[in-house]
Amino acid sequence: MAAYLVGKDTDSADAWTRAHQGFLSRGDVERAARCAFWLAFGLLNHGERARGGAWIARAQRLLDDPQHDCVEQGYLLLPVALESLIKGDAARAYATFCQAAEIGDRFGDPDLIALARHSRGRVLIRMGEIRNGVTLLDEAMVAVEAGELSPIVVGDVYCSVIEGCLEVFDFRRAQEWTTALTHWCESQPDLVPYSGQCLVRRAEILQLHGVWPDAAEEARRACERFLQGPDQPATGAAFYQRAELHRLRGEFGDAEEAYRQASRHGRNPQPGLAQLRLAQNQIDAAAAAIRHAVDGAQNRTTRSRLLPAHVEIMLAARDVHAAHVAADELAEIARDLDAPLLHAVAAQARGAVLLAEGDARAALTAFRQAWTAWQEIEVPYEAARVRVLTGLACRALGDIDAAEMEIDAARWVFQQLGAGPDLARVEALARTAPPKAPGGLSAREVQVLRLVASGKTNRAIAAELFISERTVERHVSNIFIKLDVSSRAAATAYAYEHQLV
Repeated sequence: MAAYLVGKDTDSADAWTRAHQGFLSRGDVERAARCAFWLAFGLLNHGERARGGAWIARAQRLLDDPQHDCVEQGYLLLPVALESLIKGDAARAYATFCQAAEIGDRFGDPDLIALARHSRGRVLIRMGEIRNGVTLLDEAMVAVEAGELSPIVVGDVYCSVIEGCLEVFDFRRAQEWTTALTHWCESQPDLVPYSGQCLVRRAEILQLHGVWPDAAEEARRACERFLQGPDQPATGAAFYQRAELHRLRGEFGDAEEAYRQASRHGRNPQPGLAQLRLAQNQIDAAAAAIRHAVDGAQNRTTRSRLLPAHVEIMLAARDVHAAHVAADELAEIARDLDAPLLHAVAAQARGAVLLAEGDARAALTAFRQAWTAWQEIEVPYEAARVRVLTGLACRALGDIDAAEMEIDAARWVFQQLGAGPDLARVEALARTAPPKAPGGLSAREVQVLRLVASGKTNRAIAAELFISERTVERHVSNIFIKLDVSSRAAATAYAYEHQLV
């Protein structure tokens, strides 16, 4: 166990093998089977399914005799359940994990109980029972916090629970457990297997909260840590996270290389690579890549990570129908998972599609919902992107002042983050802003002035524009001030003189 925890996997496997053979020579079949399980555990965690499966089969054969009623039977059910889950049979996997948990309870083995309990939680999440699944994850973490588990189980449960939280976009819970995992890893500086995964999760959360320099440093350290030892599944995730930060900052060459590294280590480079192509204005390449990725994604969680990029790229490719379909699916997933982050993503996608379809007013409502949600969960980059879209919707409605303020607010955030490509885009939008009306009137004030000039009362104007009479009074007062007039007749004359009617 010590060799495994400090990253000496070959030494660990050799020690487990010797222990297994030693127990066999003494006739202690049950403890020999347990050694075989832990040997397989390490091999399977490093993706060596053939070798790991062979050791599990050997342990199962050793305990075939009914007289071996022991806790090891429960441990050997864990890989059986995982195999069922991999094959898509979640119900069987859940039932098998329940069996393992019952054996753990009967023999009073906290390690087995925690492994089975958090695994049941992950399966329930896959089956759509989010609330019950998350409850089991939290229960497993109680045993971790209480110091009841062995170090290997602590690390495994930490990483799996955080992954489960991210699977349902529960970033607040994931952040809490990542902070706890960080403290645990820092208390053991020589720890190898879990510290890299901890760095990846920290990088993801720091990126979301807009602390990009620190996120980039954590992602860099994770890549270095993983490359020092045997390849691990999380290695690809570390390179992907590094690629994302390069892309957002406009370092496109570095981003492309990091996406390639992620792919070499088994991480699908989408949707990031397609978004990179979009940022490079290679719209056809981006569209082909994201379509292929979405078509191949069966898992709902995977699809929910691809669909936002799919909507954005399809709109850039002027395929509004495809974007509409993707936004509808995203909204359905958001309703099912009921996660704040996913609600924000879905509202943003819905608004973008409505804007493309010409319904700027409805789009504005969706963008405001998205912006509020991003603000609540403290994700500044996405909140700024929504403000750009809000500005475009305001422009479409003729409210130029509001559009300028939204785009200016987004520009400030992009400058703070170092989001080069987004900053360039908003500056281009600012340069192409339509000219203001004479007298510095806003688009809404021009609307009100036209209705004043037509002889309508404030009450009639309020009814036509679906605003309050008090708001109309305020607009009329602003018009008088800006045009330096003191009556409705003078304002009407100004409107005709400057061809606003």
